[in-house]
Amino acid sequence: MVVAGVLMIIMFGFVALQQIPIQLTPDVRKPNLTITTLWPGAAPAEVEREILNRQEEVLRGLEGVERIVSTASTGRSRITLEFRIGQKMDRAILLVSNRLDRVTGYPDEVKRPQIATQGSEDNPIAWFVITRAEGNNRAINTYGDFVRDFVIERIERLNGVSGTNFYGGSEKELRVIVKPNEMAKYGLTVPAVVAALRRANISLSAGEVNEGKRRYVVRIEGELTAASAIRRVLVRTIEDEATGRVGRVTVGDIADVRFGYKDPTSSIRASGQPALVFNALRDTGANVIQVMQRVRDEVRELNQTVLKPAGLLAEQVYDETDYIHSAIDLVTQNIWVGGLLAALILLLFLRSPRATLVISLAIPVSVIGAFVMMAALGRSINVISLAGIAFAVGMVVDAAIVVLENIYRLKEQGKPIRQAAYEGASQVWGAVLVSALTTVMVFITILVLELEVGQLFRDIAVAISVSVILSLLVAVTLIPTMSNWMLSSTKRSRMASNAGGGAERLEDATKRLPLP
Repeated sequence: MVVAGVLMIIMFGFVALQQIPIQLTPDVRKPNLTITTLWPGAAPAEVEREILNRQEEVLRGLEGVERIVSTASTGRSRITLEFRIGQKMDRAILLVSNRLDRVTGYPDEVKRPQIATQGSEDNPIAWFVITRAEGNNRAINTYGDFVRDFVIERIERLNGVSGTNFYGGSEKELRVIVKPNEMAKYGLTVPAVVAALRRANISLSAGEVNEGKRRYVVRIEGELTAASAIRRVLVRTIEDEATGRVGRVTVGDIADVRFGYKDPTSSIRASGQPALVFNALRDTGANVIQVMQRVRDEVRELNQTVLKPAGLLAEQVYDETDYIHSAIDLVTQNIWVGGLLAALILLLFLRSPRATLVISLAIPVSVIGAFVMMAALGRSINVISLAGIAFAVGMVVDAAIVVLENIYRLKEQGKPIRQAAYEGASQVWGAVLVSALTTVMVFITILVLELEVGQLFRDIAVAISVSVILSLLVAVTLIPTMSNWMLSSTKRSRMASNAGGGAERLEDATKRLPLP
Protein backbone atom coordinates (compact mmCIF):
# COMPACT_ATOMS: atom_id res chain seq x y z
CA MET A 1 0.00 0.00 0.00
CA VAL A 2 2.81 2.38 0.82
CA VAL A 3 4.60 1.66 -2.46
CA ALA A 4 1.34 2.17 -4.36
CA GLY A 5 0.81 5.52 -2.62
CA VAL A 6 4.35 6.65 -3.44
CA LEU A 7 3.95 5.66 -7.09
CA MET A 8 0.66 7.58 -7.27
CA ILE A 9 2.31 10.68 -5.83
CA ILE A 10 5.12 10.48 -8.38
CA MET A 11 2.68 9.82 -11.25
CA PHE A 12 0.41 12.73 -10.36
CA GLY A 13 3.48 14.91 -9.82
CA PHE A 14 4.70 14.30 -13.37
CA VAL A 15 1.20 14.92 -14.75
CA ALA A 16 0.95 18.19 -12.80
CA LEU A 17 4.39 19.20 -14.01
CA GLN A 18 3.11 19.08 -17.60
CA GLN A 19 0.15 21.31 -16.75
CA ILE A 20 1.75 23.95 -14.52
CA PRO A 21 2.46 27.22 -16.37
CA ILE A 22 6.13 28.01 -16.90
CA GLN A 23 7.31 31.61 -16.66
CA LEU A 24 10.28 33.64 -15.53
CA THR A 25 8.82 35.17 -12.36
CA PRO A 26 5.50 34.81 -10.51
CA ASP A 27 2.55 36.98 -11.46
CA VAL A 28 2.37 40.02 -9.22
CA ARG A 29 -1.10 41.49 -9.57
CA LYS A 30 -1.13 45.20 -8.87
CA PRO A 31 -4.62 46.64 -8.40
CA ASN A 32 -4.00 49.57 -10.73
CA LEU A 33 -6.10 51.25 -13.39
CA THR A 34 -4.78 53.49 -16.13
CA ILE A 35 -6.92 56.11 -17.86
CA THR A 36 -5.52 57.34 -21.18
CA THR A 37 -7.10 60.24 -23.09
CA LEU A 38 -5.85 61.36 -26.51
CA TRP A 39 -6.02 64.94 -27.82
CA PRO A 40 -3.95 65.03 -31.04
CA GLY A 41 -1.69 68.04 -31.36
CA ALA A 42 -2.47 69.56 -27.96
CA ALA A 43 0.29 71.00 -25.79
CA PRO A 44 0.88 69.51 -22.31
CA ALA A 45 -0.43 72.68 -20.62
CA GLU A 46 -3.67 72.46 -22.59
CA VAL A 47 -3.98 68.74 -21.81
CA GLU A 48 -3.59 69.43 -18.10
CA ARG A 49 -6.10 72.29 -18.11
CA GLU A 50 -8.81 70.77 -20.31
CA ILE A 51 -8.52 67.06 -19.42
CA LEU A 52 -6.46 66.18 -16.35
CA ASN A 53 -7.91 68.78 -14.00
CA ARG A 54 -11.47 67.82 -14.88
CA GLN A 55 -10.86 64.10 -14.54
CA GLU A 56 -8.98 64.44 -11.26
CA GLU A 57 -11.86 66.45 -9.84
CA VAL A 58 -14.39 63.63 -10.35
CA LEU A 59 -11.96 60.83 -9.43
CA ARG A 60 -11.02 62.43 -6.13
CA GLY A 61 -12.43 60.45 -3.21
CA LEU A 62 -13.02 57.30 -5.23
CA GLU A 63 -13.52 54.23 -3.02
CA GLY A 64 -10.35 52.21 -2.45
CA VAL A 65 -7.92 54.61 -4.17
CA GLU A 66 -4.67 55.11 -2.29
CA ARG A 67 -2.76 57.17 -4.83
CA ILE A 68 -3.38 59.07 -8.08
CA VAL A 69 -0.52 59.80 -10.48
CA SER A 70 -1.22 62.08 -13.46
CA THR A 71 0.96 62.84 -16.47
CA ALA A 72 0.34 65.32 -19.29
CA SER A 73 2.32 65.07 -22.51
CA THR A 74 1.90 66.28 -26.06
CA GLY A 75 -1.44 64.99 -27.30
CA ARG A 76 -1.98 62.60 -24.40
CA SER A 77 -3.01 62.47 -20.74
CA ARG A 78 -2.46 59.52 -18.43
CA ILE A 79 -3.88 58.94 -14.95
CA THR A 80 -2.82 55.92 -12.88
CA LEU A 81 -5.07 54.94 -9.99
CA GLU A 82 -3.43 52.75 -7.35
CA PHE A 83 -5.98 50.81 -5.28
CA ARG A 84 -5.48 49.05 -1.99
CA ILE A 85 -4.58 45.36 -2.00
CA GLY A 86 -7.62 43.14 -2.30
CA GLN A 87 -9.68 45.64 -4.27
CA LYS A 88 -12.17 44.00 -6.69
CA MET A 89 -11.09 45.35 -10.04
CA ASP A 90 -14.39 44.71 -11.84
CA ARG A 91 -16.14 46.99 -9.34
CA ALA A 92 -13.29 49.51 -9.55
CA ILE A 93 -13.58 49.70 -13.35
CA LEU A 94 -17.34 50.28 -13.07
CA LEU A 95 -16.87 53.07 -10.50
CA VAL A 96 -14.16 54.78 -12.55
CA SER A 97 -16.24 54.57 -15.73
CA ASN A 98 -19.25 56.13 -13.99
CA ARG A 99 -17.13 58.94 -12.61
CA LEU A 100 -15.59 59.71 -16.01
CA ASP A 101 -19.06 59.94 -17.56
CA ARG A 102 -19.65 63.00 -15.38
CA VAL A 103 -16.88 64.93 -17.13
CA THR A 104 -18.30 67.18 -19.86
CA GLY A 105 -17.03 70.04 -21.99
CA TYR A 106 -14.07 68.27 -23.60
CA PRO A 107 -12.70 69.98 -26.73
CA ASP A 108 -14.10 68.54 -29.97
CA GLU A 109 -10.85 66.76 -30.93
CA VAL A 110 -10.51 64.85 -27.64
CA LYS A 111 -10.94 61.09 -27.94
CA ARG A 112 -12.97 59.02 -25.50
CA PRO A 113 -10.95 58.06 -22.37
CA GLN A 114 -9.66 54.49 -22.38
CA ILE A 115 -9.51 52.46 -19.14
CA ALA A 116 -7.02 49.61 -18.86
CA THR A 117 -5.57 47.47 -16.11
CA GLN A 118 -1.83 47.18 -15.79
CA GLY A 119 0.65 45.04 -13.90
CA SER A 120 3.99 43.26 -14.18
CA GLU A 121 2.27 40.43 -16.05
CA ASP A 122 1.73 42.83 -18.94
CA ASN A 123 5.39 42.69 -19.92
CA PRO A 124 5.77 41.48 -23.53
CA ILE A 125 7.03 37.95 -24.01
CA ALA A 126 8.18 38.61 -27.59
CA TRP A 127 9.11 41.51 -29.89
CA PHE A 128 9.06 41.40 -33.68
CA VAL A 129 10.26 43.84 -36.35
CA ILE A 130 8.80 44.04 -39.86
CA THR A 131 11.16 45.31 -42.56
CA ARG A 132 10.91 45.69 -46.31
CA ALA A 133 12.19 42.94 -48.55
CA GLU A 134 14.86 43.69 -51.14
CA GLY A 135 13.42 45.69 -54.03
CA ASN A 136 10.48 47.13 -52.05
CA ASN A 137 10.73 50.94 -52.04
CA ARG A 138 7.33 51.77 -50.55
CA ALA A 139 7.45 53.79 -47.33
CA ILE A 140 7.31 51.37 -44.42
CA ASN A 141 4.91 53.52 -42.38
CA THR A 142 2.21 53.16 -45.07
CA TYR A 143 1.86 49.46 -44.20
CA GLY A 144 0.24 50.26 -40.85
CA ASP A 145 -3.33 49.33 -41.82
CA PHE A 146 -2.13 46.24 -43.67
CA VAL A 147 -0.21 44.93 -40.64
CA ARG A 148 -3.10 45.65 -38.26
CA ASP A 149 -5.63 43.85 -40.45
CA PHE A 150 -3.62 40.81 -41.53
CA VAL A 151 -0.87 40.31 -38.90
CA ILE A 152 -1.86 41.80 -35.55
CA GLU A 153 -5.39 40.42 -35.74
CA ARG A 154 -4.13 36.86 -36.24
CA ILE A 155 -1.59 37.12 -33.43
CA GLU A 156 -4.24 38.36 -31.00
CA ARG A 157 -6.48 35.38 -31.81
CA LEU A 158 -3.89 32.89 -30.56
CA ASN A 159 -4.69 30.99 -27.39
CA GLY A 160 -2.74 32.48 -24.48
CA VAL A 161 -2.13 35.89 -26.10
CA SER A 162 -3.96 38.68 -24.28
CA GLY A 163 -3.06 41.44 -26.72
CA THR A 164 -0.39 43.18 -28.76
CA ASN A 165 1.18 46.61 -29.14
CA PHE A 166 1.98 47.95 -32.59
CA TYR A 167 4.32 50.86 -33.36
CA GLY A 168 5.51 52.67 -36.44
CA GLY A 169 2.47 52.50 -38.72
CA SER A 170 0.65 55.60 -40.01
CA GLU A 171 -3.13 55.62 -40.16
CA LYS A 172 -4.85 56.23 -43.46
CA GLU A 173 -6.69 59.55 -43.68
CA LEU A 174 -8.72 61.60 -46.12
CA ARG A 175 -6.96 64.89 -46.78
CA VAL A 176 -8.54 68.15 -47.89
CA ILE A 177 -5.75 70.43 -49.17
CA VAL A 178 -7.14 73.89 -49.80
CA LYS A 179 -5.97 76.22 -52.60
CA PRO A 180 -5.41 79.72 -51.16
CA ASN A 181 -5.87 81.48 -54.51
CA GLU A 182 -9.22 79.81 -55.17
CA MET A 183 -10.41 80.54 -51.63
CA ALA A 184 -9.48 84.20 -52.00
CA LYS A 185 -11.39 84.35 -55.31
CA TYR A 186 -14.61 83.26 -53.60
CA GLY A 187 -13.97 85.06 -50.32
CA LEU A 188 -13.75 81.91 -48.23
CA THR A 189 -11.76 81.10 -45.11
CA VAL A 190 -10.52 77.86 -43.64
CA PRO A 191 -12.96 77.98 -40.66
CA ALA A 192 -15.84 78.38 -43.12
CA VAL A 193 -14.73 75.26 -45.02
CA VAL A 194 -14.35 73.30 -41.78
CA ALA A 195 -17.81 74.37 -40.63
CA ALA A 196 -19.32 73.25 -43.95
CA LEU A 197 -17.67 69.85 -43.68
CA ARG A 198 -18.94 69.41 -40.14
CA ARG A 199 -22.48 70.28 -41.18
CA ALA A 200 -22.34 67.75 -44.01
CA ASN A 201 -20.70 64.95 -41.99
CA ILE A 202 -23.58 64.17 -39.62
CA SER A 203 -26.07 61.39 -39.12
CA LEU A 204 -29.23 62.19 -37.15
CA SER A 205 -32.89 61.41 -36.79
CA ALA A 206 -35.30 63.52 -38.85
CA GLY A 207 -38.55 62.44 -37.20
CA GLU A 208 -41.34 60.08 -38.15
CA VAL A 209 -43.81 59.67 -41.01
CA ASN A 210 -47.17 58.07 -40.23
CA GLU A 211 -48.95 56.46 -43.16
CA GLY A 212 -52.03 54.56 -42.22
CA LYS A 213 -51.13 51.69 -39.96
CA ARG A 214 -47.44 52.09 -40.64
CA ARG A 215 -44.88 54.37 -39.09
CA TYR A 216 -41.60 55.19 -40.81
CA VAL A 217 -38.55 56.51 -38.98
CA VAL A 218 -36.60 59.00 -41.08
CA ARG A 219 -32.88 59.48 -40.65
CA ILE A 220 -30.43 61.74 -42.42
CA GLU A 221 -27.29 59.83 -43.32
CA GLY A 222 -24.60 62.34 -44.15
CA GLU A 223 -21.38 60.62 -43.16
CA LEU A 224 -18.58 61.41 -45.59
CA THR A 225 -16.73 58.20 -46.43
CA ALA A 226 -15.52 58.83 -50.00
CA ALA A 227 -13.44 61.53 -51.65
CA SER A 228 -16.15 62.15 -54.25
CA ALA A 229 -18.70 62.87 -51.51
CA ILE A 230 -16.41 65.45 -49.93
CA ARG A 231 -15.82 67.17 -53.27
CA ARG A 232 -19.58 67.67 -53.65
CA VAL A 233 -20.00 69.38 -50.25
CA LEU A 234 -21.47 72.86 -50.77
CA VAL A 235 -19.41 75.59 -49.18
CA ARG A 236 -21.02 78.80 -50.47
CA THR A 237 -23.88 79.93 -52.70
CA ILE A 238 -23.47 83.14 -54.75
CA GLU A 239 -26.40 84.83 -56.51
CA ASP A 240 -25.97 87.32 -59.37
CA GLU A 241 -28.39 90.16 -58.65
CA ALA A 242 -28.47 91.29 -62.29
CA THR A 243 -29.27 87.95 -63.89
CA GLY A 244 -30.66 86.07 -60.91
CA ARG A 245 -28.39 83.17 -61.61
CA VAL A 246 -27.05 81.20 -58.66
CA GLY A 247 -23.50 79.92 -58.45
CA ARG A 248 -22.45 77.23 -56.05
CA VAL A 249 -18.95 76.70 -54.67
CA THR A 250 -18.08 73.17 -53.56
CA VAL A 251 -15.06 71.79 -51.75
CA GLY A 252 -13.81 70.35 -55.02
CA ASP A 253 -13.61 73.89 -56.48
CA ILE A 254 -11.25 75.18 -53.80
CA ALA A 255 -9.33 72.13 -52.60
CA ASP A 256 -7.73 68.85 -53.60
CA VAL A 257 -9.31 65.85 -51.88
CA ARG A 258 -7.39 62.58 -51.77
CA PHE A 259 -6.51 59.73 -49.47
CA GLY A 260 -3.12 59.72 -47.78
CA TYR A 261 -1.30 58.72 -44.61
CA LYS A 262 -0.64 60.68 -41.48
CA ASP A 263 2.86 62.08 -41.26
CA PRO A 264 4.95 59.90 -38.91
CA THR A 265 5.98 61.61 -35.68
CA SER A 266 8.82 59.17 -35.01
CA SER A 267 10.85 56.58 -36.84
CA ILE A 268 11.91 53.03 -35.97
CA ARG A 269 14.98 51.39 -37.43
CA ALA A 270 16.19 47.80 -37.14
CA SER A 271 19.69 46.95 -38.35
CA GLY A 272 19.79 50.32 -40.09
CA GLN A 273 16.53 49.76 -42.01
CA PRO A 274 13.14 51.47 -41.43
CA ALA A 275 10.85 49.05 -39.62
CA LEU A 276 7.53 48.44 -37.93
CA VAL A 277 7.48 46.87 -34.48
CA PHE A 278 4.92 44.81 -32.57
CA ASN A 279 4.98 42.66 -29.45
CA ALA A 280 2.86 39.95 -27.86
CA LEU A 281 1.44 39.90 -24.33
CA ARG A 282 0.45 36.67 -22.62
CA ASP A 283 -2.69 35.92 -20.64
CA THR A 284 -2.25 35.73 -16.89
CA GLY A 285 -1.51 32.14 -15.91
CA ALA A 286 -0.74 31.00 -19.46
CA ASN A 287 2.27 28.79 -20.13
CA VAL A 288 4.86 31.09 -21.66
CA ILE A 289 6.69 28.24 -23.39
CA GLN A 290 3.55 27.01 -25.14
CA VAL A 291 2.32 30.51 -26.01
CA MET A 292 5.71 31.43 -27.44
CA GLN A 293 5.72 28.33 -29.64
CA ARG A 294 2.28 29.25 -31.02
CA VAL A 295 3.43 32.79 -31.76
CA ARG A 296 6.55 31.55 -33.55
CA ASP A 297 4.55 29.13 -35.68
CA GLU A 298 2.02 31.83 -36.58
CA VAL A 299 4.70 34.36 -37.54
CA ARG A 300 6.44 31.72 -39.64
CA GLU A 301 3.20 31.08 -41.52
CA LEU A 302 2.51 34.81 -41.89
CA ASN A 303 5.93 35.32 -43.46
CA GLN A 304 5.13 32.75 -46.13
CA THR A 305 1.48 33.51 -46.87
CA VAL A 306 0.93 37.21 -46.10
CA LEU A 307 4.11 39.22 -45.65
CA LYS A 308 6.29 37.77 -48.41
CA PRO A 309 3.78 38.55 -51.22
CA ALA A 310 3.55 42.11 -49.86
CA GLY A 311 7.34 42.56 -49.89
CA LEU A 312 7.74 42.43 -46.10
CA LEU A 313 9.58 40.23 -43.60
CA ALA A 314 8.95 39.71 -39.88
CA GLU A 315 11.82 38.77 -37.58
CA GLN A 316 11.85 38.07 -33.86
CA VAL A 317 14.27 40.24 -31.89
CA TYR A 318 13.31 39.34 -28.31
CA ASP A 319 12.19 36.05 -26.79
CA GLU A 320 11.47 35.83 -23.08
CA THR A 321 11.71 32.05 -23.18
CA ASP A 322 15.48 32.32 -23.72
CA TYR A 323 15.85 33.86 -20.25
CA ILE A 324 13.30 31.44 -18.80
CA HIS A 325 15.12 28.39 -20.12
CA SER A 326 18.51 29.63 -18.91
CA ALA A 327 17.22 30.58 -15.46
CA ILE A 328 15.25 27.35 -14.98
CA ASP A 329 18.15 25.25 -16.23
CA LEU A 330 20.44 26.93 -13.71
CA VAL A 331 18.07 26.35 -10.79
CA THR A 332 17.36 22.78 -11.93
CA GLN A 333 21.09 22.13 -12.03
CA ASN A 334 21.38 23.44 -8.47
CA ILE A 335 18.59 21.07 -7.39
CA TRP A 336 20.42 18.06 -8.84
CA VAL A 337 23.73 19.13 -7.35
CA GLY A 338 22.14 19.79 -3.97
CA GLY A 339 20.42 16.40 -3.96
CA LEU A 340 23.62 14.57 -4.89
CA LEU A 341 25.62 16.43 -2.24
CA ALA A 342 22.98 15.58 0.38
CA ALA A 343 23.16 11.90 -0.60
CA LEU A 344 26.97 12.04 -0.53
CA ILE A 345 27.00 13.43 3.01
CA LEU A 346 24.60 10.69 4.10
CA LEU A 347 26.82 8.06 2.53
CA LEU A 348 29.90 9.58 4.16
CA PHE A 349 28.45 9.32 7.66
CA LEU A 350 26.23 6.23 7.37
CA ARG A 351 28.66 4.26 5.16
CA SER A 352 25.81 2.11 3.92
CA PRO A 353 24.58 2.48 0.33
CA ARG A 354 21.25 0.87 1.18
CA ALA A 355 20.60 3.15 4.14
CA THR A 356 21.61 6.16 2.02
CA LEU A 357 19.17 5.01 -0.69
CA VAL A 358 16.34 4.63 1.84
CA ILE A 359 16.77 8.17 3.15
CA SER A 360 17.47 9.67 -0.27
CA LEU A 361 14.09 8.44 -1.54
CA ALA A 362 12.52 11.22 0.52
CA ILE A 363 14.04 13.81 -1.83
CA PRO A 364 12.39 12.90 -5.16
CA VAL A 365 9.09 11.84 -3.59
CA SER A 366 8.74 15.11 -1.65
CA VAL A 367 9.89 17.32 -4.52
CA ILE A 368 7.77 15.66 -7.22
CA GLY A 369 4.74 15.51 -4.94
CA ALA A 370 5.04 19.26 -4.35
CA PHE A 371 4.13 19.87 -7.98
CA VAL A 372 0.67 18.41 -7.37
CA MET A 373 -0.13 20.97 -4.69
CA MET A 374 1.40 23.80 -6.73
CA ALA A 375 -0.89 22.91 -9.63
CA ALA A 376 -3.90 22.72 -7.29
CA LEU A 377 -3.11 26.17 -5.85
CA GLY A 378 -2.66 27.70 -9.29
CA ARG A 379 1.06 28.40 -8.88
CA SER A 380 3.62 28.33 -11.70
CA ILE A 381 7.06 26.95 -12.38
CA ASN A 382 9.48 29.87 -12.16
CA VAL A 383 12.83 30.76 -10.66
CA ILE A 384 11.21 31.57 -7.31
CA SER A 385 9.33 28.29 -6.93
CA LEU A 386 12.33 26.28 -8.14
CA ALA A 387 14.54 28.12 -5.65
CA GLY A 388 12.13 27.02 -2.91
CA ILE A 389 12.43 23.42 -4.09
CA ALA A 390 16.23 23.76 -4.10
CA PHE A 391 16.11 24.98 -0.48
CA ALA A 392 13.81 22.10 0.45
CA VAL A 393 16.17 19.44 -0.92
CA GLY A 394 18.36 19.55 2.17
CA MET A 395 15.39 19.88 4.56
CA VAL A 396 13.29 16.91 3.47
CA VAL A 397 15.84 14.33 4.65
CA ASP A 398 15.84 15.54 8.28
CA ALA A 399 12.72 13.63 9.31
CA ALA A 400 13.87 10.50 7.46
CA ILE A 401 17.21 10.53 9.30
CA VAL A 402 15.50 10.82 12.70
CA VAL A 403 13.12 7.94 11.97
CA LEU A 404 15.84 5.69 10.55
CA GLU A 405 18.13 6.35 13.51
CA ASN A 406 15.38 5.40 15.96
CA ILE A 407 14.69 2.19 14.03
CA TYR A 408 18.40 1.27 14.35
CA ARG A 409 18.34 2.03 18.06
CA LEU A 410 15.42 -0.32 18.67
CA LYS A 411 16.99 -2.99 16.49
CA GLU A 412 20.22 -2.83 18.48
CA GLN A 413 18.13 -3.49 21.59
CA GLY A 414 17.24 -6.88 20.11
CA LYS A 415 13.78 -6.21 18.69
CA PRO A 416 12.81 -7.80 15.33
CA ILE A 417 13.24 -5.51 12.35
CA ARG A 418 9.50 -5.46 11.64
CA GLN A 419 8.70 -4.41 15.21
CA ALA A 420 11.60 -1.97 15.28
CA ALA A 421 10.40 -0.31 12.06
CA TYR A 422 6.87 0.11 13.40
CA GLU A 423 7.83 1.32 16.89
CA GLY A 424 10.69 3.45 15.57
CA ALA A 425 8.33 5.53 13.47
CA SER A 426 5.58 5.55 16.13
CA GLN A 427 7.83 6.88 18.88
CA VAL A 428 9.28 9.87 17.03
CA TRP A 429 6.44 10.89 14.69
CA GLY A 430 5.30 13.55 17.18
CA ALA A 431 8.74 15.13 17.34
CA VAL A 432 9.07 14.95 13.56
CA LEU A 433 5.65 16.54 13.18
CA VAL A 434 6.58 19.44 15.46
CA SER A 435 9.83 19.91 13.55
CA ALA A 436 7.95 20.06 10.24
CA LEU A 437 5.29 22.42 11.60
CA THR A 438 7.90 24.87 12.89
CA THR A 439 9.24 25.15 9.34
CA VAL A 440 5.77 25.53 7.85
CA MET A 441 4.75 28.16 10.41
CA VAL A 442 7.61 30.38 9.30
CA PHE A 443 6.09 30.63 5.82
CA ILE A 444 2.43 30.98 6.78
CA THR A 445 2.82 34.75 7.06
CA ILE A 446 4.05 34.84 3.46
CA LEU A 447 1.16 32.65 2.29
CA VAL A 448 -1.44 35.06 3.69
CA LEU A 449 0.42 38.27 2.84
CA GLU A 450 -1.38 40.16 0.05
CA LEU A 451 1.30 42.77 -0.60
CA GLU A 452 3.47 42.57 -3.70
CA VAL A 453 6.34 40.99 -1.77
CA GLY A 454 3.93 38.32 -0.51
CA GLN A 455 2.73 37.58 -4.04
CA LEU A 456 6.31 37.40 -5.27
CA PHE A 457 7.56 34.96 -2.61
CA ARG A 458 4.37 32.92 -2.23
CA ASP A 459 5.71 30.28 -4.61
CA ILE A 460 8.80 29.69 -2.51
CA ALA A 461 6.64 29.35 0.61
CA VAL A 462 4.32 26.84 -1.07
CA ALA A 463 7.23 24.79 -2.44
CA ILE A 464 9.06 24.52 0.89
CA SER A 465 5.94 23.97 3.03
CA VAL A 466 4.49 21.24 0.83
CA SER A 467 7.86 19.51 0.45
CA VAL A 468 8.43 19.46 4.20
CA ILE A 469 4.93 18.11 4.92
CA LEU A 470 5.39 15.39 2.31
CA SER A 471 8.78 14.52 3.82
CA LEU A 472 6.99 13.96 7.15
CA LEU A 473 4.59 11.51 5.51
CA VAL A 474 7.46 9.80 3.74
CA ALA A 475 9.40 9.50 7.01
CA VAL A 476 6.58 7.74 8.89
CA THR A 477 5.42 5.50 6.03
CA LEU A 478 8.03 4.89 3.35
CA ILE A 479 11.14 4.86 5.55
CA PRO A 480 9.89 2.07 7.93
CA THR A 481 8.64 0.06 4.95
CA MET A 482 11.92 0.36 3.04
CA SER A 483 13.96 -0.34 6.19
CA ASN A 484 12.08 -3.60 6.78
CA TRP A 485 12.46 -4.56 3.13
CA MET A 486 15.97 -3.53 2.07
CA LEU A 487 18.22 -3.70 5.12
CA SER A 488 19.54 -6.98 6.44
CA SER A 489 20.55 -7.52 10.06
CA THR A 490 24.26 -7.64 9.37
CA LYS A 491 24.23 -4.53 7.23
CA ARG A 492 22.12 -2.70 9.76
CA SER A 493 24.58 -3.48 12.55
CA ARG A 494 27.54 -2.55 10.39
CA MET A 495 25.90 0.69 9.36
CA ALA A 496 25.06 1.59 12.94
CA SER A 497 28.62 0.95 14.05
CA ASN A 498 29.98 2.90 11.08
CA ALA A 499 27.66 5.80 11.83
CA GLY A 500 28.64 5.71 15.49
CA GLY A 501 32.34 5.44 14.62
CA GLY A 502 32.03 8.35 12.23
CA ALA A 503 30.38 10.45 14.94
CA GLU A 504 33.07 9.52 17.47
CA ARG A 505 35.88 10.40 15.06
CA LEU A 506 34.18 13.75 14.33
CA GLU A 507 33.91 14.38 18.08
CA ASP A 508 37.59 13.52 18.62
CA ALA A 509 38.63 15.82 15.79
CA THR A 510 36.58 18.64 17.29
CA LYS A 511 38.19 18.19 20.69
CA ARG A 512 41.64 18.50 19.14
CA LEU A 513 40.86 21.94 17.71
CA PRO A 514 42.77 24.71 19.53
CA LEU A 515 40.65 26.89 21.79
CA PRO A 516 40.59 30.63 21.08
